[in-house]
Amino acid sequence: QVHLVESGGGLVQAGGSLRLSCATSGTIFSINIMAWYRQAPGKQRELVAAITRGGIPTYADFVKGRFSISRDKAKNTVDLQMNSLKFEDTATYCCFSRDNSFREFWGQGTQVTVSS
Repeated sequence: QVHLVESGGGLVQAGGSLRLSCATSGTIFSINIMAWYRQAPGKQRELVAAITRGGIPTYADFVKGRFSISRDKAKNTVDLQMNSLKFEDTATYCCFSRDNSFREFWGQGTQVTVSS
């Protein structure tokens, strides 16, 4: 079992930055991939960024060049640095992990609100 707890959301003006953090605990040695998803009201959940166990990141086109995902193995966290935020980035951001048995785990989410 993997437990995920997000932090770092909040209200920011367009053009500003926020850093989200996902604290992991439990059987973290079994995690193969970690990711950040987001869901805005009335919209489907979408993948924002992911990072493999080996540290290889991937990004959705709409955040390339603005967001950066990273893992801190010492702290057992996965962070999402969000720069040049836009109004359309407003959403609930959730941390996700999948282990080597393909079990999926989700955090509760953290709200990011970007004012225009």
